[in-house]
Parts: sequence; structure tokens; C-alpha cells
Amino acid sequence: MKALFYTREFPPYVYGGAGVHVEYLAGELTKLMEVDVRCFGDQNNTSDNLTVKGFPFDDGVFKNSEDKLKSVFKTLSTCLHMNADPIDADVVHCHTWYAHFAGIVAKLCYGTPLVITTHSLEPLRPWKREQLGRGYDASSWVEKTAIEMADALIAVSEETKDDVIKHFNVDESKIHVIYNGINLQQYITTSETSTLDEYGVDKTKPYVLFVGRITRQKGIIHLVNAIKYIDPNTQIVLCAGAPDTPEIGKEMEDAVNEVKKTRDNVIWIDKMVTKEEIIQLYSHADVFCCPSIYEPFGIINIEAMACNTAVVASAVGGIKEVVVHGETGLLIPLEQQKEAPFEPIDPDKFSRDLADGVNNVINDKALRETMAKNGRKRVEDHFDWVAIAKQVETLYKSLT
Repeated sequence: MKALFYTREFPPYVYGGAGVHVEYLAGELTKLMEVDVRCFGDQNNTSDNLTVKGFPFDDGVFKNSEDKLKSVFKTLSTCLHMNADPIDADVVHCHTWYAHFAGIVAKLCYGTPLVITTHSLEPLRPWKREQLGRGYDASSWVEKTAIEMADALIAVSEETKDDVIKHFNVDESKIHVIYNGINLQQYITTSETSTLDEYGVDKTKPYVLFVGRITRQKGIIHLVNAIKYIDPNTQIVLCAGAPDTPEIGKEMEDAVNEVKKTRDNVIWIDKMVTKEEIIQLYSHADVFCCPSIYEPFGIINIEAMACNTAVVASAVGGIKEVVVHGETGLLIPLEQQKEAPFEPIDPDKFSRDLADGVNNVINDKALRETMAKNGRKRVEDHFDWVAIAKQVETLYKSLT
């Protein structure tokens, strides 16, 4: 069997959870079959059962386009280029709307069975209009078209499955819940501390860690607003880069600078760090905080749990299926607006509740250590890529 992946992200160009998913799923599937990856970028390599070819953006054609539409036009153009080479795979598997148009073309022009993994859903990310303008209507159309014509859909959580049924015209029998996974040999506690030294983290004092992009979805602003309620002795380490827009990047900068006026233990690592660095940061954090307002799964939570770190996270989406309240961490209730943009009804209360959760875990060593131990075991029991890849293989075989 041979599978063809269409994806925006693939190493070395990975900036989000979907990219992490594709990287590790492809790697594990190569132990079971041939995998051809066509992605955005300049990659061009072959090893064992894996072939990777990148397709660069065509900047010249769209240089005079509106700024918010450029990425949409480039995306659609790249998806066409990704289909120029003949397809000999048994199944095409698309990841995120950026690659869905390539899947649409492949199914129509080559007749190849189409699988879509729903890492997130455009109807539940209305803040994307800030980034794409009217291009958000285009991304939503591409996603809807691909999902509704797919031969099979993979939802990364039960709640994501419910969201697909609610927002799209899809036969429920086509939807298969297959969780994200993690490399249990790579994500493991380390005693190395060079990354902490590099960024000025005091190893004698506790710290709460955030990892993620600067986007509305990840709720980082609510964590920054919670800092004033967090124990003054607790360091705040924000590993946050790649803002969706200059505006949200400026909002983040202003909020962090305001907090730094009253405390000097806020450390903002404004870039995408390496796996080795992030594993060090996870390993030595006392608490990992995930304040997302929308999260279909939340792969960062299992990364933290794998590194024996307790989690304090918002009780939204797939996070509720990953973090077990009181056992592997704390789930913080989030009462959201029913209409877009789904922000907290009372943002200050949510920030206070996040801070209370962080303080409770950091101030209770026995609880923290128990959560850390339970978290690692839960990841080992439920989120191993080896088992997940076999589930995907079974799904592929059912379509051929």
C-alpha cells in the first residue's frame, strides 16, 4: 500500500500541532507502507519508504494582490502544483484546509480515495478573518467542499466528530475518531538544563510554562492577564512566536510589557524553539498551562504529560478527553460567548481561575508529583503513535 500526504507543514517547516501530527504519523506509517509527502516548502529527499517533495510559494504572480488575500491565492496555486506530478498512491490524505484543495483536485482528476483529518474547523475559528479578510470565506469553502466529498474523515477527538456533524453535511459512518499521538521515546523527562540557562530561567524557583503560537485560538492573552494573580514567586515562561497578524503580535507585546512593570520573572521566548529545547522546558516546568478557547485535541498537553508535567488547561474541545481533571491536571471551566468569536463571557474571571489552578498545583507538591506520574502513564496507555498508525492503516485498507 502507498499513501500520499498533502500538507502545508513538514520538517523543517513545522509551526503548529498539525505539523507535529503529520511528521510523526508519516514516520510511523513508513514502517507499514510507502508514504509520499507533498508539502509547502523546498524539501526534496527520499529515505526508506518516505519521499518528501516541497512546493514553494509563487511570490511573483501575486505580488500586487491584497495582503490578506496573498496567502489564500498562494495556497490554492500551490495545491494545483502539488497535483502536477502523477499520483500512484492508493489513498490521498489531507491535513488542514491549506492542503484540502490539493485533495479535491486529486479526487476529481485522479479518482483517488480521499481522507481528511480535521485538525481544526474553520466555522469555529472566526478570528481567521483578521488574518485572511474575505479569504476566510475561501478557506471555509475549500474546507467544506473537501470534508463533504471525502471518502473518510478522521476526527482527532469525539468533540471534533460532533462539531463535524453539526457544521457539515457528512454521513456519520464516514467519521472515525483517531487521537493524535506522541513519540514516547523522544518526549521523556530530561535532566539537561542548558535551555533554561540560555533563557535565564531560575532553576531554584518554580515556573509555569506556555507553548504555542500567538493566536486567538490559543488564549495566550488570557494567561498573560492571569499573571498578576499568580504567586509572585512563580516564574512565567512564555514560549510563544509566529503571531497570526501584526495586530495580535502587538497586543501580546503590550500585554507582556505591562506585566513586566510589576514583576521581573516573566520570560518570553519569542521564537519557535527546537524539540530538544522544548523537552527541557517541559521537563523542568512545575505546571504547563493551556488556556485555549478552541482546541480540537491539544497535542501540547500530551507533550507536557509525557515529560511528567502537571497540566492546567481550559475545559474545551478535545482537551477534556486528554487531561483527566484531578488526576493528570486541572480543567478550568470556560463559559464562552455562544456566537463568534467564542471568547470568555467574563475574561477576568477566566484569567483568575487559570491563576488559581496554577497556584493550587504549584503549592501542593504531592498533588503535582502525582499528576505528573499519572500524566505520563495516561500518555503511554492512550497516545502512542505505534497504535495510532495501525488504526490509520486499517482505515486506508477499508477504502481500497
